[in-house]
Amino acid sequence: MLNAEAVTATEKFVRNKLEGEGSGHDWWHVFQVRNHALLIGKEEGADLYIVELAALLHDIADWKFTDGDETVGPRVAREWLESLAVAEDAIRHVSGIIEHISFKGAGAENKITTLEGKVVQDADRLEALGAIGIARCFAYGGHKCKPIYDPTVKPVMHDGFASYKKNQSHSINHFYEKLLLLKERMNTAAGKRLAESRHCFMEQFLEQFFKEWEGRG
Repeated sequence: MLNAEAVTATEKFVRNKLEGEGSGHDWWHVFQVRNHALLIGKEEGADLYIVELAALLHDIADWKFTDGDETVGPRVAREWLESLAVAEDAIRHVSGIIEHISFKGAGAENKITTLEGKVVQDADRLEALGAIGIARCFAYGGHKCKPIYDPTVKPVMHDGFASYKKNQSHSINHFYEKLLLLKERMNTAAGKRLAESRHCFMEQFLEQFFKEWEGRG
């Protein structure tokens, strides 16, 4: 199958599977990640075919919705790309990106090594920042029946994936345990630049949140 045909077929496959999903990991999240990834990838000189396939498939079976099993996403992506007769080296590259793309705790090592992987990871992390990141944080929290805030439960800087994926804390803690850490963990120059204003917006949101919580605003 030609590269363009594989991308078109993959877009349809992902949209059919994720459209209408309610946790912030829906088709339109994937759509945005794909657009960010292509923008960053062009600026960074990445292989845009790999970037686009990985961006489209990055949430096809996220570990958060497979009982913590992080092998499902790469496996589903591989099976799909094999059905399209995509070249094995491309399948291996895309599956590897999907395997390692997720944030796995403040103390966990980032195992993304290729330029294309770094580009897609940055694009995905941009969607966790700014106004969209705030909206997605609370959409996911509601989906998982988490409280918005509980002042008696403090943030935990998880040292690895095992503890991070068991975390059931409230949504405000998620800002401190993940979202506010992402700006300094962007991989590419383009990603770092795009993250700056979004990070600042989240800081402003939290300042206002605590003003209102404490009756000061």
